[in-house]
Amino acid sequence: MPDKLSEINRRRTFAIISHPDAGKTTITEKLLLFGGAIQQAGAIKAKKAQ
Repeated sequence: MPDKLSEINRRRTFAIISHPDAGKTTITEKLLLFGGAIQQAGAIKAKKAQ
């Protein structure tokens, strides 16, 4: 069985699951921004606000 550190380093995928309008898109965008995958974050509006 691999040790914990090598298992952590091997992982690349995770899921964000919650009820509607809970901020999944916003947190995903922030993670991508702070991780360097995107250069600029946009404004995400709730469905009710549209």
